[in-house]
Amino acid sequence: MPRPTNKTELFDQSQKNFKTLMTFVNNLSEAERNMDFPPGTMNRNIRDVLAHLHEWHLMMKDWYETGNKGKKPDIPAKGYTWKNTPELNKKIWEKNRHIPFETIYAALSDSHNNMIKIIESHSNEELFDKKRYAWTGTTSLGVYLISSTSSHYDWALKLIKKARK
Repeated sequence: MPRPTNKTELFDQSQKNFKTLMTFVNNLSEAERNMDFPPGTMNRNIRDVLAHLHEWHLMMKDWYETGNKGKKPDIPAKGYTWKNTPELNKKIWEKNRHIPFETIYAALSDSHNNMIKIIESHSNEELFDKKRYAWTGTTSLGVYLISSTSSHYDWALKLIKKARK
């Protein structure tokens, strides 16, 4: 599926990919949901993948809120650059690995709804005009939202399906 290029596509793909992911997870038995992935994957199970998505939502929300206050957010996170995101993702895994599945599941649903509210609150131009906001640099707010919603949900579903084979 091509990346969204406008507000309608971003909203629709974010909702569709989230629903597809959550429906897939919901259709698994409890044992399947808790099954460990094969060795070699950082996210060891479905809970870890959902926690990863949730934490990236929280970071996106923080970037957005900080940027809207006219400040420069720490992207991707304080002390990290895009080059060392594997270390950041490991920190996310360590932070969330003991949180129960049900708690992570509910938190992800809430943070997804927060991302949808951000999408809904902006016009197409506000989402997709490049360089519109100082904090997004040369790109658009929409690109950040695509990365934290629709394309991230697609990645998560593919990872879960691959790990289950």
